[in-house]
Amino acid sequence: MTQEHQGEGRGWSAARKGVWSRLRFTSLRLRLVVVFGLVALTAAVSASGIAYWLNRESVLTRTQDAVLRDFEKEMQNRAGSLPEHPAQDELQRTAGQMANSSQRFTVLLVAENPEGQTVYGSSGGLNGFSLGDVPESLREAVTERQKVTSGNAYPHRLYWQRIVEDGTPYLVAGTKVIGGGTTGYMLKSLEPEAKDLSSLAWSLGIATGLALIGSALLAHAAATTVLKPVQRLGTAARRLGEGKLDTRLRVSGTDELADLSRTFNKAAEALEKRVADMAARDEASRRFVADMSHELRTPLTAITAVTEVLEEELEFEGGGIDPMIQPAVRLVVSETRRLNNLVENLMEVTRFDAGTARLVLDDVDVADQITACIDARAWLDAVELDAERGIHARLDPRRLDVILANLIGNALKHGGSPVRVSVREEPAEGAAGADAADGTVVIQVRDHGPGIPEEVLPHVFDRFYKASASRPRSEGSGLGLSIALENAHIHGGEITAVNSPEGGAVFTLRLPRDVSAAGSGEKAGDAGTEGAEGDA
Repeated sequence: MTQEHQGEGRGWSAARKGVWSRLRFTSLRLRLVVVFGLVALTAAVSASGIAYWLNRESVLTRTQDAVLRDFEKEMQNRAGSLPEHPAQDELQRTAGQMANSSQRFTVLLVAENPEGQTVYGSSGGLNGFSLGDVPESLREAVTERQKVTSGNAYPHRLYWQRIVEDGTPYLVAGTKVIGGGTTGYMLKSLEPEAKDLSSLAWSLGIATGLALIGSALLAHAAATTVLKPVQRLGTAARRLGEGKLDTRLRVSGTDELADLSRTFNKAAEALEKRVADMAARDEASRRFVADMSHELRTPLTAITAVTEVLEEELEFEGGGIDPMIQPAVRLVVSETRRLNNLVENLMEVTRFDAGTARLVLDDVDVADQITACIDARAWLDAVELDAERGIHARLDPRRLDVILANLIGNALKHGGSPVRVSVREEPAEGAAGADAADGTVVIQVRDHGPGIPEEVLPHVFDRFYKASASRPRSEGSGLGLSIALENAHIHGGEITAVNSPEGGAVFTLRLPRDVSAAGSGEKAGDAGTEGAEGDA
């Protein structure tokens, strides 16, 4: 895959993640749209349901009342003019005349002829509307004779019922002619009204859908208006967290979001001022330490020269130093050496804090470098070395010497003999073999002492930290292990300290085999402090 295609793929992935982050349910934008949609849907459905129900009742009631009035009128005018016992042809003719009314319904007339037989007259012919099409409950209600009272002047009344046949709604009604005689039934299709109501339902459904879409668009617009300042605030907060303390928000309006933006700007301004003050004080502190250390080097050089002469006099038998003051002279020599180491360490710490410490890289044999460090300090009899020659690494040899001197010196001073130094190499994950250039060199320094107390382990690399309060004036300054750790960090490595299950402390140094490939530049600079400085 080419870089262009990879870039397009990453762009598409980022865009997809951006869209998903805006659409995930935890998004305030999506929740606003959903809430607006639910409210609009509830309101639209409720309004549409009420409107449909009211229109349905209005349409059906209006049609039903008009048909029933026309049927009742036809029964009185036409069926009422029939004899009490009409003939078949008379019923048939009258039923046809009644069906031709303005409402166009189907009529069935039932009566007894002069011979006492039940005869039928239907406007729909032999296969049309029949008595079997009338619900039995309606027939019973029509034929039942009611008690005549002051509120009920006639023994028979008009009854109606809505039925559905083969999916088509119908209105069925029936009554008897006043005074007795012919019974009439009417059948009226309500299919046109049903179609009108179906069209109304579709219209209301479409209106509900449009209302839902409109509410979603409105909610999106409202969410954009409300959330855009919030998004700007989130972006500004992230930039502030990344250290861009000059980040400010553009404020417009007088609403709560504008007040929030003003509060953020004031907080950012106060934070920038506070950080600037702290940086200035920190820089002044570092400059003071650096200047103090530099100024101390001149008198220390002279004092060191004098103490070297005094030390030679002490070692010379028959010298001119009074035996009574020899302990004081030895103390002066020791403290001068300690003060000189302290000044050198302070200057090194200052360079690390200021970021001016640099590496001078070279290809070294790690085993040879460890041997040289041990030999230079006369530790050959106290240190066991388990390192094969041929393990090469590209690093700063003098800073590695500082790390080794501090770790081995700390083990000899505060641990127990023998001190064992072992070296191994670890290939990088996915590398083809142990000789991969991006592997890691691992150096372990283990002593056989009592180990490091558990409460001390988290602080062994802290500056000026000493595990024992009973030795506040030990030769160590409390900076050795912290300088070793800083030297490891500048190489892109790490140092860890643990207690071995078999007893004793184990310090593990991990360094990349090629520091320049790991990201450190090959720049000239201070080589670092030499000498052991154990302070665990």
